[in-house]
Amino acid sequence: MKKYYFTLFLSFLITIAYSQEGKKDYTEAFKLVEVWLEAQKDFEQLPGLTAIAIEDQEVLWSGAFGLSNVEKNIKAETSTICSICSISKLFTSVAIMILYDEGKLRLDDRVSDLLPSYKLEQKYPESGPITVRTLLTHSSGLPREAGYPYWTGPDFPFPTREQIDSKLIDQETLYPSSTYFQYSNLGLTLLGEIVEEVSGVPYDEYVQQNILQPLGLTDTRTELPEPLYGNELAIGYSAITREGKREKVNFFQANGIKPAAGYSSNVQDLGKFASWQFRLRDTTVTEILKPSTIKYMQYVHWTDPDWKTTWGLGFVVYKGDDGNTWVGHGGNCPGYRSTLQIDLKNKRAFSVMINANGTDPAKYAKGINEIMNKVEIPKKEEPSEDRTENKNLQEYVGYYSPMPWWGEEFISTWDGKLVSIALPSESPGESMTFYKHIANDTFRRIRDDDELGETLVFERDKTGKIIQYISHGNYTKKNNR
Repeated sequence: MKKYYFTLFLSFLITIAYSQEGKKDYTEAFKLVEVWLEAQKDFEQLPGLTAIAIEDQEVLWSGAFGLSNVEKNIKAETSTICSICSISKLFTSVAIMILYDEGKLRLDDRVSDLLPSYKLEQKYPESGPITVRTLLTHSSGLPREAGYPYWTGPDFPFPTREQIDSKLIDQETLYPSSTYFQYSNLGLTLLGEIVEEVSGVPYDEYVQQNILQPLGLTDTRTELPEPLYGNELAIGYSAITREGKREKVNFFQANGIKPAAGYSSNVQDLGKFASWQFRLRDTTVTEILKPSTIKYMQYVHWTDPDWKTTWGLGFVVYKGDDGNTWVGHGGNCPGYRSTLQIDLKNKRAFSVMINANGTDPAKYAKGINEIMNKVEIPKKEEPSEDRTENKNLQEYVGYYSPMPWWGEEFISTWDGKLVSIALPSESPGESMTFYKHIANDTFRRIRDDDELGETLVFERDKTGKIIQYISHGNYTKKNNR
């Protein structure tokens, strides 16, 4: 019996060893992510940037760069709150689908039957009905906006619900329903009104009780928390002017447009929101929604005639460069840009928030994923002569100057090798180059076919400090930063 338990215990240890051996180590990858994002922040003159990488229920990494308040020199944190603008639509869509699960509405219910205030003119007699489904997929043919100039600065006069409803009679459809994709903040705003009308509970209260509180999203709100503005809530800044500056953007509230664009949150909470979706997709137990419902929302429900735009129920649904199905949404409000991108196959999610306009946070989510994808599962055994311990490579790590040809180059360690990355870089995965140690200060580039390419030789000063490298007969100096 003792022998049996010893064998069982030994088997358990071996199982743990193999599971740890087969798990990817992203330590060096995220070091490179941080170097890349810090550089991108500087080269793009972003005031602040926060980001998070999620794998299923685990936060793999999160980081913050720059300032949430430039005037007061307050550093951005991963807890920093920003407007998430159109990501608000995901929460409104979930609220609608809770009512759908409860049998309180159908996706093919007409908006005119659910909202007594709906009096918008249908310009096309041949049009099909405008329904909950067509609002969720932006195929209703409704105008993009309510009848007010609320995207106009400097004050951004967002209307109240009453003002929005009073203007519906003066508006008309742009297209017959279910004909073209037309992104519509008005459409999602009306869905928020439907939530309130069908549930009998004020919109803000309904979302708080049925989504935010159950998920523990304590820093997610249906508005911008004005008392926190300039501290926990980042100040928003404009796109870069011709003079190379970003100007402070006035504080705003989306008011009646909040179901489409009024929420605030941080990357930590959006990470939790993504983990909930992974969790729900993997179970048979209802958690806010039925598992089948979240999957249904993340199928393609609308394909535009140009075959380029595909949409689910509230979610953007698209095929990534990796061939996987991705879902999510982006946000663009006065002074803020944000994104939440979710890889359903790999159970990865990325959120990025920037307190400035004129930039694209989605490219940073994509770039983080690109760098992570370079990490390989460790092999069981690796000949010692083919691997140089990272501690022996640290002296090569640092910034190098390829000027005037490019901004910077960063060299770091990567699984017993060196890796270089160009800074700035719109696609960091494509700019990464790997080098194998040969002898002393000599390395050779590892080609895509794993053959060895040209030589990279580092040179030292009299004290033994690395000062530059030579490649193709030319020198690149190491920066002292």
